[in-house]
Amino acid sequence: MRRHLPLNALRAFEASARLLSFTRAGLELRVTQTAISHQVKQLEELLGASLFRRLPRGLVLTDEGLALLPVLTDALDRIGAAIDRIEAKGTREVVTVGCVTTFATGWLLQRVDRFKRAHPYIDLRLLTNNNRVDIAGDGLDLALRFGDGSWHGTEAIHLLSAPLSPVCCADVAGRLRKPSDLAQEFLLRSYRAEEWPLWFAVAGAPCPKIQGPIFDSSVAMAEAAARGVGVGLVPTAMFKNELASGRLLRPFAAEVPAGSYWLTWLKSREVTPGMRAFRDWLLDTLRAEADESEEVRDAPASRSKANTKAKPRAKANAAKKRTR
Repeated sequence: MRRHLPLNALRAFEASARLLSFTRAGLELRVTQTAISHQVKQLEELLGASLFRRLPRGLVLTDEGLALLPVLTDALDRIGAAIDRIEAKGTREVVTVGCVTTFATGWLLQRVDRFKRAHPYIDLRLLTNNNRVDIAGDGLDLALRFGDGSWHGTEAIHLLSAPLSPVCCADVAGRLRKPSDLAQEFLLRSYRAEEWPLWFAVAGAPCPKIQGPIFDSSVAMAEAAARGVGVGLVPTAMFKNELASGRLLRPFAAEVPAGSYWLTWLKSREVTPGMRAFRDWLLDTLRAEADESEEVRDAPASRSKANTKAKPRAKANAAKKRTR
């Protein structure tokens, strides 16, 4: 049988137990010390147990009080959180996303504020990793990862292709004239050993013996390359800022399609409204940016056509002037 206990008495006990003072509890709850003492006494009578030992210098919780306090604190916190959600006129949802660090720093973090503005009711929790992720074990709703899209038991949506290309600092780039020159440099590696051989095959040069350090993150590899440690093979689409600033250079244009970025989640996981909102925002943003890039690429051609059309008109105008 569920016992009905007065909420005011429970709040009075929780505040008194937390502060170990009826007086301070009264100040916090904006009632008198006498009212707090009376409410706690009422609760003790209903429970048939003493919750405090009242000493000349203050209060001490009994074993019963110590057992009740954490349960009551948690319950009051939950009530407060539910009220906050109702007052915010919408149920908040936590969406936990695991993300390979390269995609987080190279793309997501620059745009995540847009998602927050569009979906203020979603609390996004971002956990970065080195692309080795256990969605269920890590408690993830979604995972942004690099690969071929084939992960057992998961749904996967293709997001962005990310071919690999060498990058290095300016001093190292100054020594490189052709792909075979890379044989004289430290070649920084990921744990995927096939990447450099694939790149050399595309570049049309023999692959040298690779002895450079091994990295579990393209971000760390790119940083080492920028500091002159060697030449890294990274998804350059994720390092546009470093390339634009000249901190990293691409000594050769050849690139190898070693994988893509994917949004994944467990097939057994029910897709929540928050998960769906993040997925749709991600796809819409990537699609919009791809359209903008296409327009930028087409713009010079359009201007060229306009100029081509303008020239005959200019010639015709000049001819008219000569005949006048």
